[in-house]
Amino acid sequence: QLQLVESGGGLVKPGGSLRLSCAASGFTLDFYDIGWFRQAPGKEREGISCISRSGGGTNYADSVKGRFTISRDNAKNTVYLQMNSLKPEDTAVYYCAASQPGSWDPCVPDEFPFWGQGTQVTVSS
Repeated sequence: QLQLVESGGGLVKPGGSLRLSCAASGFTLDFYDIGWFRQAPGKEREGISCISRSGGGTNYADSVKGRFTISRDNAKNTVYLQMNSLKPEDTAVYYCAASQPGSWDPCVPDEFPFWGQGTQVTVSS
């Protein structure tokens, strides 16, 4: 059974950093494009960053460009989201998702059929 598990969320002060991990089980992650998405209370789920199967293609939402970095380690079957200079408006549940190759651009939730359970990120002083 294809399963994705996010970890690394938590409470951090504005300006702080977190690194989220998305680990796969039951399948080999390097066959898939992977995306990070987030959903804040009362808002729609939005694409934050996506990465191609090979890792050669990445994209970022304007709201996180220059602060967040997506990467993947296929040998560890894991994708990461390094989040720096966090702001209170980054507070949300963060999800990773997998899709067939070619889905990474644009980075939109509807193109990704396989989802993790999410991890909460709260940015507050």
